[in-house]
Amino acid sequence: MSEMSLSEINNSGLAARLLPIMIAVFVAFLVIGLALSVLPLHVHTGLALGGFAVGTVAGGQFAASLVSRIWAGHFADTRGGKQAVVWGLISASVAGVVYLVSIEFESTPLIAAAILVAGRAVLGGAESFIITGAVGWGLVLGGHANTGKVIAWIGTAMYAAFAVGAPVGVTLFDRFGFVSVALATTVVPFVTLAVVLPMKGVATQRKEGGSVKTVIGAIWMPGLGLAMASLGFGAMMTFASLLFSERGWNPVWLGVTVFAVSFIVARVFCGHLTDKLGGARVALACLVLEAVGLATVWFAAFEAVAAVGAVLTGLGYSLVYPGLGVEAVRRAPAKSRGLAMGTYTAFFDLALGITSPLLGMLAGRAGTGRVFLASAIVVALACPVAAWLKQRPVSHS
Repeated sequence: MSEMSLSEINNSGLAARLLPIMIAVFVAFLVIGLALSVLPLHVHTGLALGGFAVGTVAGGQFAASLVSRIWAGHFADTRGGKQAVVWGLISASVAGVVYLVSIEFESTPLIAAAILVAGRAVLGGAESFIITGAVGWGLVLGGHANTGKVIAWIGTAMYAAFAVGAPVGVTLFDRFGFVSVALATTVVPFVTLAVVLPMKGVATQRKEGGSVKTVIGAIWMPGLGLAMASLGFGAMMTFASLLFSERGWNPVWLGVTVFAVSFIVARVFCGHLTDKLGGARVALACLVLEAVGLATVWFAAFEAVAAVGAVLTGLGYSLVYPGLGVEAVRRAPAKSRGLAMGTYTAFFDLALGITSPLLGMLAGRAGTGRVFLASAIVVALACPVAAWLKQRPVSHS
């Protein structure tokens, strides 16, 4: 686990530098992707609990990520991104063990659900350290001029894992039950450690992180836009499989998968646009597309129309996070990039941690389809935030 100085980094290309980190992120988030489509089905059908319980179990991860995100940013700035990723992987494996414990209490659904929430909380902390550490690691390797690309490409690895994980998770769940997902969550992070440990990190000379107050003051507007836009992500990842199941649409994982695939395609082919055209400008256009996609899912009468809406939502949401992320990093002190990304992403966690149970209640009372209508409205309301940022550009710090 030796470190290297920036002068030792070769110039063989940004993609070559980021590829090992992207592989590690992909494998780590595969275990999160496995559970995303399965947990709503497990809680709703296996434990026979309602929409509020589904939203609470799903929101447990985001609430824990919120609590740990700033800590993860400080850790990445002072100890290095590699160390943050390593500790995140260890925590992810612990979450799998907690999942296994919950299975022993399935005869008492409320206790099982409470244990699942604890497991999701541990996984939320793990996810926070993994992605914050990976992005901070990548930002040092890529340099300021490639901020948008680094955020987009590492995020692509994360969502590729979601795209693969959804059908694999449902297949495992259908054939072997929730225990197979719990076992995978326990084992796969240790496999990922074998990839990460031999890699060289980037040395950091900072023993103290930047001021949280200063960083929050610099990035709160991009964070607000991200929070509002993220309801579309939460709706798709938590409630799309449930919507398909309730309406008898098959396969039930189609909405999640086409959302993630379209997201990845946009990131791969358009990830450079945030650096070239400006983060806020790109984010504004994408917010409009995301809102249209969510509205399409809401009024869809057939699975094909819902799938089109999911594609539009994925294409729209794809560049919102890196677009507004570029604005956040440029507004924050250069010495606090890890903290800036951690704090910025905490707005994502805050939004989903609070709204997932509320969306679950809405689904229970008004129908799952209304979740997508409500999300479309909130995403549309994020457009003025992006427009405000567009009118107030900043120079590289």
